[in-house]
Amino acid sequence: MNGLDRPVLDRPVLDWPGLMRAGLAGLGLRPKEFWDLTPLELQLLLGPVVPAPCLDRSGLEALMRRFPDPAMPHASAN
Repeated sequence: MNGLDRPVLDRPVLDWPGLMRAGLAGLGLRPKEFWDLTPLELQLLLGPVVPAPCLDRSGLEALMRRFPDPAMPHASAN
C-alpha cells in the first residue's frame, strides 16, 4: 500500500451542515464570506474548541464525597 489506495473513509469528515449553521446563522456570515474562509479560519472565528469534560476515577470519588447517597435502612433478615 502506498497511501494512494486507501479508502476515502479513512480521511477526516467535516460536518458541513453544522459548519454552515455555525457560520451563516451563528456568525451571520453571508454565503460568499463563508465559502471564502478556510476551515481553519472558520474555526478561529468560532472560538476555541472546548473539550468535553472527562470524569475519571478520582473525579467520581470527589463527587461521591461531595454528594453522598442517603443512608439506606438495612433490610431485615426473615
